[in-house]
Amino acid sequence: MGASAMTETVANGSTRRFAGLGRLAWGMVLLGLAGFVAALLLGEPQTAWRAYLVNFLLFSAIAQGGLAVSAMASTVHVHRSSLPQLAEAFSAFFPVSLLLFLGLIPGAEHIFPWLGQDFAASKDIWLSLPFLFTRDAVAFVLLYALGLMYLYYSLWLRVGGSVPQTGLRARLAGIWSRRSPDPERYAHRRFVLGILYLIAFAVVLSLVGYDLVMAAEPHWYSTLFGAYSFIKALFVGIGALIILAAALHMGRSVSMEIASWEYIDIGKLLLAFCLLWADFFYCQLVVIWYGNIPEETTYVITRTIQAPWNLMAGSVFALGFVVPFLVLINRRVKTLPAVMTGLCCAIIAGMWLEHYLLLAPALGGAESTVLPLSWADPVISLAFLGIMIRVVLGYLNQFPEALEPVAASRLHGTEGS
Repeated sequence: MGASAMTETVANGSTRRFAGLGRLAWGMVLLGLAGFVAALLLGEPQTAWRAYLVNFLLFSAIAQGGLAVSAMASTVHVHRSSLPQLAEAFSAFFPVSLLLFLGLIPGAEHIFPWLGQDFAASKDIWLSLPFLFTRDAVAFVLLYALGLMYLYYSLWLRVGGSVPQTGLRARLAGIWSRRSPDPERYAHRRFVLGILYLIAFAVVLSLVGYDLVMAAEPHWYSTLFGAYSFIKALFVGIGALIILAAALHMGRSVSMEIASWEYIDIGKLLLAFCLLWADFFYCQLVVIWYGNIPEETTYVITRTIQAPWNLMAGSVFALGFVVPFLVLINRRVKTLPAVMTGLCCAIIAGMWLEHYLLLAPALGGAESTVLPLSWADPVISLAFLGIMIRVVLGYLNQFPEALEPVAASRLHGTEGS
């Protein structure tokens, strides 16, 4: 079967299969949106906006980290695996992420507890809403622009001459048809843009970590918090990629063939970032200890020892490190899609709790309960999950080449299989 025929077959099958899942995703979005509105009407705006911020940070990190996996693969010239091209599907969340960030503006008084406080002159300038939203919006635009430019050349190298369908694919085909193809130059541009995206990824995720998470406790700071933020984004991005790949691999209508060695390699990468995430968490504690900085211990003690946050802290440590470490040291487990799916779901759930743990004590969590969560937190999360599923499915419907083995993809120039 030719590449065009294979692409058409995969596209038709994916459209049929994704239709039902797409409707389910829209249902999740509506349910989550209803939960957000209900929380506001019931006089719980703090709960609603806290859940909004936690989910915005997590799902944006998944999208940003997912594309970073593809960019890393491009910079080290990984050609055999089909997983990097699948990871590009998460970039479809970029425009949504930017809109969701702007959506934080109406809830600023509920998610920035430092409003109205007096600081030193330099910190007072930094912690001002106009400056914060301006610099973070510019940072997101820069990051997403580099990511989409990288995606543009990556898609050309795989899709370039194939028959256009509708929507974005047709528009891109129209642009490509008016330009003289230069595979080597396009491959080089993708390589350079991949490097630039990774640099911007580290810088922007650090800035966002400082502004939207660490600043919730404006008198506490950590110079390692930025690195901790972008390492965590890669951790959840890899986890989400494994879930997507395993779901497609085990699918009945559309089956994406993924070799066992690909699962082993991505499983090793997941283990590496599991260790790295735990290491950065530990290093922040070590700095406080050997630097003898008692004034910084309050932040840690509140979130790890004091009730009711201690139970949540233990859950985060177990889901983010203990369970993945014990499971992933086994080589065979990495080749079992169902087991890896469950493990990665547990990791992402742990990182959701971790975001909540960092923010809720400062934003006003439900401290009277054993598990300080409101009914609105999981319900509102469904909206963000539904949006992520919907945009990824939309990408895969537009560019079904992401579901093909690399050897069958429409590769050009130096990007041969």
